Amino acid sequence: LVDLVESGGGSVQAGGSLRLSCTGSGYSTIYGMGWFRENPGKAREGVAAIDSSGSTSYADSVKGRFTISKDNDKKILYLEMTDLKPEDTSIYYCASVGEVTAMQALGIMELDRPVSPLVFWGQGTQVTVSS
Repeated sequence: LVDLVESGGGSVQAGGSLRLSCTGSGYSTIYGMGWFRENPGKAREGVAAIDSSGSTSYADSVKGRFTISKDNDKKILYLEMTDLKPEDTSIYYCASVGEVTAMQALGIMELDRPVSPLVFWGQGTQVTVSS
């Protein structure tokens, strides 16, 4: 069973930091990965992505504040979030996006249905930022 499990969410005050982790299991090879966020009634937003070469891409709303990284050996994806703002409040999901560029990955994550068997995501972790 292929699975992605997010952790590290929580409640912080504006200006604070959090680090999200995503642990993968049930697969031997994974290509691009990323994080997207979604609030009820609102469109998904691809937040950050990293492709198989290590190239990264970020949404304009988080550039300079969020950093995505991965540990391939441990199959862990990270999202370091600093200078958090109330508008960052959302459920954050870790996603596998297949063999695409990091920029393409942001768009793929904003689709509400997987476009290939290589695209899947976890159950999400809540991040709440208070002013």
